[in-house]
Amino acid sequence: MYVIRLADGTLRVPRSLASEDGRLIGNGFVEIGPDDPDYGQWLPESVTEEEAAERRRRWVEENDALEREFLAFKADQDET
Repeated sequence: MYVIRLADGTLRVPRSLASEDGRLIGNGFVEIGPDDPDYGQWLPESVTEEEAAERRRRWVEENDALEREFLAFKADQDET
């Protein structure tokens, strides 16, 4: 998940929610503005919504070779 920088400067920061025993309950985003004390920490690694969409698109397109390699590996494991 990426820190998303919205057009108005607001950042959507990924957050996970866990139960008291440590089990993951869910993932989501928290929106923070420039007045938030953590804003400066997250801003340098933030990407626009368009950049995040492009990264997802490239990952899906470029994942084919890795997926074929994994399936070949899995087939070898199933044969033994």
